[in-house]
Amino acid sequence: MTTPDHEPTEPQSQSPESEDRVFRSSAGIAGGVLMLAIIGWLGIDALIAGRGRTPWLALAGMLLLVPLVVAFTLRPAVHANAERLRIRNPFRVIVLPWGQISGLRSGYSNEVLDRSGTKYQLWALPVSLRARKKAARQQARAAATGEREASGAVRAGTGGRRVGAFGFGGPGAGGDGPVRAETDQYMDDLRAMQERYENAESAQGEVSVRWAYEVVGPAVAGAVVLAILLAVG
Repeated sequence: MTTPDHEPTEPQSQSPESEDRVFRSSAGIAGGVLMLAIIGWLGIDALIAGRGRTPWLALAGMLLLVPLVVAFTLRPAVHANAERLRIRNPFRVIVLPWGQISGLRSGYSNEVLDRSGTKYQLWALPVSLRARKKAARQQARAAATGEREASGAVRAGTGGRRVGAFGFGGPGAGGDGPVRAETDQYMDDLRAMQERYENAESAQGEVSVRWAYEVVGPAVAGAVVLAILLAVG
């Protein structure tokens, strides 16, 4: 499940549109924290109680695994404001001005395409087929309930109008729209932002891609040390 929050990138006196809307996967964060706790527990135990090469193997394994777990669980996020879409994936950070985005696509994964045709996956917004099926079932139940209420209202002589607790047109009288899976709704929000800002002067510029060396470096170092220790025997 993903949860949006807000991280201000400008002083509070600026317009709210200058603030980032941030999307992260709460399930991914929870899983990452659990995995880090297990790795820490096993690794520290091996460092303290291990003999021979075991502490060194444990240290190299932790140096390899911890950055990878952070990269795929805690790190992914999508930042969106009035000027650009900033995607923080496991090993890269992609900044796309709205004017450079040609579309946002949802299939088995959520993706953004720039005007050159390059595709970038949104790791922070994973697609859940289970959530989509659940949303479809909820929408079907809501539609069936609405039909039964409308039928009952006609038989009661209300002309098909729904009667709420506060009379006609009260709370619950109008529909809340189609039920959508959470990440699908977030993609709709991003599409709406693209349509709103893509022609703005401040939303123009070049696409930039930066490798996350702060993640890649420690992981590669841990892999090299682990390979050397295993090779030496």
